[in-house]
Amino acid sequence: MAQLDHTDKALLRLLQQDATISLAELAEAVNLTTTPCWKRLKRLEESGILRQRVALLDPVKLGLAFTAFVQIKTSNHSKEWYHGFAETVVEFPEVMEFYRMAGEYDYMMKVQVADMAAFDLFYKKLVNSIEGLTNVTSTFAMESLKYTTALPL
Repeated sequence: MAQLDHTDKALLRLLQQDATISLAELAEAVNLTTTPCWKRLKRLEESGILRQRVALLDPVKLGLAFTAFVQIKTSNHSKEWYHGFAETVVEFPEVMEFYRMAGEYDYMMKVQVADMAAFDLFYKKLVNSIEGLTNVTSTFAMESLKYTTALPL
């Protein structure tokens, strides 16, 4: 793990709240001038800690209010199958998050679509694109109680 000092963590917290904050505002907030602040940001980017700066969109206002969690079991654990499966799934735009799991299920994904009909189309595309799925179980979010992209620093 990279060594981050108090100032690095403060910069990252501020950027997690608002990635559009100006360099001058960032520098002032952490009691630096702009040049040392910029150098810290460059170091955080070059180290891969600061991966990218993005805009967070409201799925409800964009007509994508239906959230599903899909858990998958497979009987095929070969390296070739795994790579083919992962390459296929990451190309589905509906898949927001995708994990290889320990426990009862082998994989889990978070899927964001407009409604149940759109999820049904996604589900059919998933199971028809990939051989070797032995169990695909889906659960659906009724209400979002917490959502954040901010890591606890």
